[in-house]
Amino acid sequence: MDFNDTPAEAAFREEARAWLKDNVPTEAELADLNLMQQSKLWQKRKYDAGWACIRWPKEYGGRGATAIEQVIWNQEEAKYGGLPGGVFSIGQGMAAPTLMTWGKEEHKQRYLPKLASGEEIWCQLFSEPAGGSDLAALRTKAEKDGDEWVINGQKIWTSGAHYSDYGILVVRTDPNVPKHKGLSYFFLDMKSPGVETKPIKQLSGDANFNEVYFTDVRIPDSQRLGEVGQGWQVSITTLMNERASIGGGGASSDFRALLDLAQTVTINDKPAIEDSAVRAKLADWHCKRSGLKYTGYRSLSALSRGETPGPENSIGKLVAAPMAQDMASFAMDLMEMSGAVWDDEDSPAAGLFQATFMAIPGFRIAGGTDEIMANIIAERVLGLPQEPRLDKGIPFNEVPTGAG
Repeated sequence: MDFNDTPAEAAFREEARAWLKDNVPTEAELADLNLMQQSKLWQKRKYDAGWACIRWPKEYGGRGATAIEQVIWNQEEAKYGGLPGGVFSIGQGMAAPTLMTWGKEEHKQRYLPKLASGEEIWCQLFSEPAGGSDLAALRTKAEKDGDEWVINGQKIWTSGAHYSDYGILVVRTDPNVPKHKGLSYFFLDMKSPGVETKPIKQLSGDANFNEVYFTDVRIPDSQRLGEVGQGWQVSITTLMNERASIGGGGASSDFRALLDLAQTVTINDKPAIEDSAVRAKLADWHCKRSGLKYTGYRSLSALSRGETPGPENSIGKLVAAPMAQDMASFAMDLMEMSGAVWDDEDSPAAGLFQATFMAIPGFRIAGGTDEIMANIIAERVLGLPQEPRLDKGIPFNEVPTGAG
């Protein structure tokens, strides 16, 4: 496979590079803004110039770009590491593709441009306390009342719910059929009466995840995506795009920082990079990083053909998150006693590895645990037999719960 730019791609790269050079926010522009304000400033600037969500159709706020042009843009934007914008990843990477696939035209016209511009932020209301990694075991219920649905229940580990404007939501509308068949999929205004959001304090000191409670929350039937009972199929669209979005997150930038660290710290009075064991570790991670990159290119090829991302995207998440955790642990070992110090000013790499070490366990759960990813790869990519399921084909309200 030839990864060199064609003449058209080279021209696109030069155009993107020139625009970024003139428009990336300066430190002075961002200095007095909080992270949310910084993110919205940069997103709106890209949107106004036609550089936001560039693979989306133009009528929905994008540029109608090709998959390879999206790669080129990502490569050029990544050169300005640390640009704000992570608050939009769920809405743009997961909710938007689901709306494009299952939403009515009025949904697309109303919500997608504001997702692209960063004016509105979305979250994903899937996981539940009693369900663990089994999404289809959810218990939040929806009951039809005229042209509305009344929602009661609880979601957990919802990233960004405390600052989101809208959310995508899977609920149980029929407990009398097997669990995968009784689900329906909606989107809702997070400011709706009866929605209560409670941030969860994490080991890292952040509070990015939330519990979300629903008490008699009313959602119009017009905000349903797919047919009643088709929620599992709609959810699969979201989940496949989720794994495509987060599969390689963080590993590349952490590797570059680790390589720099190995050249500055010492082992036996020599730079750590000269130690054969350190070099072997770095080589191993470099190979995995390359594997992730080229596996990602396979997904882009599928996207360029108009296909939904497939189960192979689970490979990226299963490899990237543990790798980032291992690299962070190794980096802290290289720092010796100073590895226990987490300080943005005094720690090497501004405390990046300490922050990663504390935060990454959450990413090994978010979007599907390591175990779930391994099962998906085994069953849907390698074609191995499914694990035994004692609840298969049983109406959900007859599945034993262990309660009582």
